[in-house]
Amino acid sequence: MKGDRVEIVVDAGDTTRTYEVVASRAGRRVETAVRRGVVEVSEVTRSGSVVRTARFMATRVLALVEQPVPREDASERQERPLREDPKT
Repeated sequence: MKGDRVEIVVDAGDTTRTYEVVASRAGRRVETAVRRGVVEVSEVTRSGSVVRTARFMATRVLALVEQPVPREDASERQERPLREDPKT
């Protein structure tokens, strides 16, 4: 989904650094995985192909914040006409 975003806060010694991985196009998503002491954040297409990956040592990661795109409820959606009536 366009708008899916993950923020990674990493300990960089005397300071912290924040990195952000964003689903850049519609239909893409951001997936996270922790394997063998490495945090992997990847942007993935609908078919499952990895577009780009960011890797961090798990011991250095302070926070991993996943922020999905806000979804509309059916009650909040406004019905839109398919086309405008030319007479009005």
